[in-house]
Amino acid sequence: MKYESIADIYSANEKIRERLCETVAKIAETELTALPDGEKWTIQQLVEHISIVEYNVARICAKLIEAAKTNGKLSDGSLAISENFASKLSSIVDVKLEAPERVQPTGNISIAGAFEQMKITRDALAALRADFESYDLSGSKFPHPYLGDLTATEWLILSGGHEARHTAQIERLLEQIRQ
Repeated sequence: MKYESIADIYSANEKIRERLCETVAKIAETELTALPDGEKWTIQQLVEHISIVEYNVARICAKLIEAAKTNGKLSDGSLAISENFASKLSSIVDVKLEAPERVQPTGNISIAGAFEQMKITRDALAALRADFESYDLSGSKFPHPYLGDLTATEWLILSGGHEARHTAQIERLLEQIRQ
């Protein structure tokens, strides 16, 4: 997806969240914890993983924004998105990645608990929106294990893309479970 503004990213991420909520709302309790043959995580664990990743993304974005504030350079309105980011992102679309241990689900968090954490995190990201729009975020970066150094804007985009990827995975798992 092509983004023209921070508002576009926030809007896309909200639509992605709506899709996840709608998808999970239609799933029976027994289906949330079912583990189809050949799969590593249940739907409940996938939702927990999404909440863990988003929490970490919010922390990374806050740190990168703080560094940009210290630098004091204001945004000219352009987005800090490198061509390298878009290229690397498209190269992993169909690749199964191994989540680092720090973002693997414990299996001890309920769906309600994961969604509560996501609401708190989404509120924290919403509180950063004015700073995303105000400061030049191109100078500060934090490494992603597969994509390399990313700006706060790229992390924000990645957060939504990650959630969309796992929502599609949840939909595929649900098809397997219901067969």
